[in-house]
Amino acid sequence: MVTLGLLHTSSVHVPVFDGLRDAHHPGLALQHHVDESLLERAGREGPEAVAPAVRDALVKAVGEGSQAVLCTCSTIGAVAEALGPRVGVPVLRVDRPMAAAAVAAGSRVVVLATVESTLAPTVALVEEEARTVGREVVVRPVVVDGAWARFLAGDAQGYARAVAAAIRGVRDADAVVLAQASMAAASELVPDGPVPVFASPRVGLAAAAAAVVADGSGEAPGVTVPNAVGPAGVR
Repeated sequence: MVTLGLLHTSSVHVPVFDGLRDAHHPGLALQHHVDESLLERAGREGPEAVAPAVRDALVKAVGEGSQAVLCTCSTIGAVAEALGPRVGVPVLRVDRPMAAAAVAAGSRVVVLATVESTLAPTVALVEEEARTVGREVVVRPVVVDGAWARFLAGDAQGYARAVAAAIRGVRDADAVVLAQASMAAASELVPDGPVPVFASPRVGLAAAAAAVVADGSGEAPGVTVPNAVGPAGVR
């Protein structure tokens, strides 16, 4: 059985990714590593400040048998991704497939976030994916006021409703990107909105599962390569 490590900055992601694994990749073993201090410090001092701690977490994951690692935190995703060559296994950021899909949807992209420190890394990622395919994009970053306080208070439903309200308020856009994995549930509350909504967990996990297989010696049962690029494939 192939093993994928997941680096989280909140324990709420553990059941989400376990559920996605059970539904779409039953042959994949997950090892969860949670360190909430990484996001807290990155928010105060910037993502590069936590690079040594992220490297330590990745080395630990590899030492415990992970054949690839998926970072589910968008704030530190670029830092984790850049450390891949140093730890000897593929290290992926959960939001890259989402960003690529959003760019494919059109040139006007709204990035919604509930933590301000996530905006700059996500905007940079969307712009990077646009350059990769030779497309010009205009990215508009928006912080959903008050939502993060609900998340920290454990009000998952209130958090999702606040994000959903922000989604409904988007105008003049071709795509809405939900910058944090924790925001994905909100897209289910706006199933028929006029603007496609892109979230990271499902396609991020699919890409990581494919990376584990590609890096290994064969195909694990139930591990599939992602092939959907529309919003239904990334929610």
